Amino acid sequence: MILQNAASTILRPVLGTLGGMALCVIGQGAQAEPALPDTTPRSAVVSAFQPEWLALQANLEDRREHVVNGTVFLTGTIEAKPVVLFLSGISMVNAAMTTQLALDRFTIDRIVFSGIAGGVDPDLKIGDVVVPSAWSQYLEAVFARETPGGYQLPPFADRSANFGMIFPQSVEIARGKAEPERKTWFPVDAKLLEVAKATAAATELAQCTADNRCLSHRPKVVVGGNGVSGQAFVDNKAFREYTARTFDASVLDMESAAVAHVAYANGTPFIAFRSLSDLAGGGDGENEMQTFFQLASENSAAVVRAFLKAMP
Repeated sequence: MILQNAASTILRPVLGTLGGMALCVIGQGAQAEPALPDTTPRSAVVSAFQPEWLALQANLEDRREHVVNGTVFLTGTIEAKPVVLFLSGISMVNAAMTTQLALDRFTIDRIVFSGIAGGVDPDLKIGDVVVPSAWSQYLEAVFARETPGGYQLPPFADRSANFGMIFPQSVEIARGKAEPERKTWFPVDAKLLEVAKATAAATELAQCTADNRCLSHRPKVVVGGNGVSGQAFVDNKAFREYTARTFDASVLDMESAAVAHVAYANGTPFIAFRSLSDLAGGGDGENEMQTFFQLASENSAAVVRAFLKAMP
């Protein structure tokens, strides 16, 4: 989400093209040298933009930096658990690309997304951390033809609940030798969700930014519900309400469903922790992402650290 919700001006470029992939490892004070792919089983911990990534790096031990064609992967441990940290980049395409790259180059047992997002559920507030149990893509869609009799869809499209001309559709996925299947929802791994539930109540979340701008409420962790992702930064009240009605969504962003899609296609367990930096157009004033993205990033990272610590 994110960001749902992060501005591209904040993001430092970290992505390279994938043609002619090369993996190197950079040691302290050493030049880049070719290396074999990392073979240690790890949790892939993914963030979309720099503040989210840096919040996790503060607790990374035994750090090693791997560069795959311009994309930086950091291996080491957090809470004594082997991890590989990397930036997905903002957007569904970037997130899918970098996640598959990580799966191809590292030995990954599970994928954990840590980042910020826009809140959809009116019961949620800025700073809360949401851990949805399933993700969908609201812009995997047909933009329908408008006729005097209403919107006309092509024969292959489903007449789903629409937002004007936008009719969301399922996506076809190829998996190995099996027949392609169509999916609308990508479930989070049930065992990972149980670990998240067990650690949620014990995690202390920040209420104030570094410059003492404080929320009027104590943020909380909510496990369960639905998340949606798409290729748009949403700051629109009507669309926020539409995603709540149509998808029963709690949160929306710009990456999680893409990562869930890749994880599903590869048979890799997935979970996402998203802290609300804004309300996706639901607030009374201007979008508050710029004010609270750092607090939200740190809250998400705090829950992810507790989650990793609790992992077997």
